[in-house]
Amino acid sequence: MKQFFANIQNSRRQRAAYNRTVAALSALNIDAKLDLDIYQGDISAIARAAVYK
Repeated sequence: MKQFFANIQNSRRQRAAYNRTVAALSALNIDAKLDLDIYQGDISAIARAAVYK
């Protein structure tokens, strides 16, 4: 049972990190995104790869 709650807590932490990453990438201005080769449609995939490795 302990492991069950630990898994839930870990999932919540990962989701929060994912949401923060998406928000941070979305907040970049268009010039910064283009300099980093980040396109709006790729933000969720980039965040997913960064958080859920």
